[in-house]
Amino acid sequence: MTDLVKVAYGQTGSSKNVDAMGMREMQARVFEHRNAQFLLVKAPPASGKSRALMFIGLDKLVNQGLSKVIVAVPERSIGASFAPADLRAHGFFADWTVKDEWNLCSGAGNSGKVDAFERFMKSPDRTLVCTHATLRFGFERVGKDAFENVCLAVDEFHHASAEEDSRLGEVVRTLLDNKDTHIVAMTGSYFRGDQQPILRPEDEARFSRVTYTYYEQLNGYEYLRTLGIGYHFYRGRYTNAIQEVIDDGLKTIIHIPSVQSGESTKDKYVEVDRIIDHMGEVLRTDPETGLHHVRTKNGKVLKVADLVQEEGRDRVMATLRNVKGRDDLDCIIALGMAKEGFDWVWCEHALTVGYRGSLTEVIQIIGRVTRDAPGKSHAQFTNLIAEPDASEEKVTFAVNNMLKAIACSLLMEQVLAPSFRFRARRDGDDIEGHRQEGESGDEAGTVTIKGFQEASTERSRQIIETDLNDLKAAILQDEVVMRAAMSPDEYAPEVINKVYIPKVIEKRYPDLTEQEIEEIRQHVIVDTVIKQEALEGGLTGTGQEEAGGTAEGGSGNDDGEDNRDGRFVRLARRFVNIDDLHIDLIDSVNPFQQAYEVMSKAVTAGVLERIHSTIKARTIAMTEAEALILYPRIGDFIRQNNGAYPSMNSANPMERRMAEAVVWLQNEKLKRNRQAAPA
Repeated sequence: MTDLVKVAYGQTGSSKNVDAMGMREMQARVFEHRNAQFLLVKAPPASGKSRALMFIGLDKLVNQGLSKVIVAVPERSIGASFAPADLRAHGFFADWTVKDEWNLCSGAGNSGKVDAFERFMKSPDRTLVCTHATLRFGFERVGKDAFENVCLAVDEFHHASAEEDSRLGEVVRTLLDNKDTHIVAMTGSYFRGDQQPILRPEDEARFSRVTYTYYEQLNGYEYLRTLGIGYHFYRGRYTNAIQEVIDDGLKTIIHIPSVQSGESTKDKYVEVDRIIDHMGEVLRTDPETGLHHVRTKNGKVLKVADLVQEEGRDRVMATLRNVKGRDDLDCIIALGMAKEGFDWVWCEHALTVGYRGSLTEVIQIIGRVTRDAPGKSHAQFTNLIAEPDASEEKVTFAVNNMLKAIACSLLMEQVLAPSFRFRARRDGDDIEGHRQEGESGDEAGTVTIKGFQEASTERSRQIIETDLNDLKAAILQDEVVMRAAMSPDEYAPEVINKVYIPKVIEKRYPDLTEQEIEEIRQHVIVDTVIKQEALEGGLTGTGQEEAGGTAEGGSGNDDGEDNRDGRFVRLARRFVNIDDLHIDLIDSVNPFQQAYEVMSKAVTAGVLERIHSTIKARTIAMTEAEALILYPRIGDFIRQNNGAYPSMNSANPMERRMAEAVVWLQNEKLKRNRQAAPA
């Protein structure tokens, strides 16, 4: 099967290097923020978040005077990531220790866990590991005051939600009001909470945030060179088609569909048996490890872990936690487990059956294969789904959009488009004989639109300015919107824009008035449409290029003169003068049909670097005079650091400014080269 997205990485090795304190690149970045009372860490699976938490937690115990550190994980298997660790041997000032009685992720069930949590809170001991469920029930038992002078670390923080009925979210919101409670939240999922944010905007604003992208991590690996993402369609039962995508030469995790899904046969045990039958003949089940030994047609013996069968699952999980070498395991078959926080570095192929409407879940599953390991040069994510009832062209188009959304998520970049400001265009009767500030052409990056409603309240203005990208992500992932966007012949754009999208906004922000919902809706539509057309070449919002050109290379007006006020944008394959844009016209366009037509099918490291540089360049305020003054200092820095350039993520303000100067100079050079090139 051909990959529709393939990402190549630079293999620099930097993300695995450690400093004098034993910290990787990401961990050192997090440690710089160790004194923050509330810290949100967004970093990919396998980047070292667990160890970063150990460093932070120990500093809070030893140097900041806190009494306890509580680590909460979504399921028991993830608790192994926070087992005792010898950190002194690598240069840190203390070791991470957890007594067996306070590792509440060991053993089966939840019996006695809450009682143990309460005993820990009254004991002199200082570290505990438990599940999210134990934390919730324990919090109800001991109350918020017991968490004063305590650091609570919540792993896989996307399990929380701003919804009122989210019990984990309510625990976090309550503890934010404590005077001396510290919170460290960690997540590897780009789309925060999918259709619901993890935190309300006003709560999230209280957190110091550290972001480490998939690109930074994977580009700094030593062995892994490429990541492939693809869909495979089947007809009939998936149990008959799965053999087409199983490669017994790859270390594989197979996630079968939920029994409530349409892909399921409703008998999960029979499904596992059929999958194993496709692999080969079961020779035996090892009584010590619980692994099935399966002989393939070519005589190879595979070790297969069954996490679907409840009987013997604890024995199998214990085996998986102790996998040390490449030959210890070949395949895992799971239902809901092994999707997040599960570390099997040798895994090369994540094969997921059934449509996944949650990008959070998709990104977590992809994270199972994006670990670096000797001999592992390629990682693969495959989604095996029932062939939709639509033409092949429509299916390919829709799947491409989803795959590109995944690729954008792996970059952990929210904005891959020019920045625009939108204002209502005043008619002649409103402008009192003179052109108003912000009219099209007066201000770079400003688009004026007839009939457009600007934010009338502080609440709607705050959402538009700070939460628009997350809101668009939630809208894109709404099941109804996705189905409508992928079927343009069945759903009129006006229905998507004026019925479905307002419902998502209302669900996400139930406190808004109808007027505020309409204002935000218009900003979502306009922002999506205009930015998409800008990316396709119909419009520029940077102010660096004259905007007279059209997507077909024309001048934008009949006489070929450069005319700022003659800018054009494409809507539904028409060229429309920006001054004539009307909200009713924009409402006739399906904004999400091509919302992620940003990245090519082959996403190389070079392409990603250019995207990053372009994004950063738009946020840098620098003059040519300052850049030239910094130029000699940059040269000295590169020579003193063995050819390494200044880093945007450095704790040193001067190094960060030099890094910005490098990006500014590179973009200025490219711009001048374009200007000097023949037409």
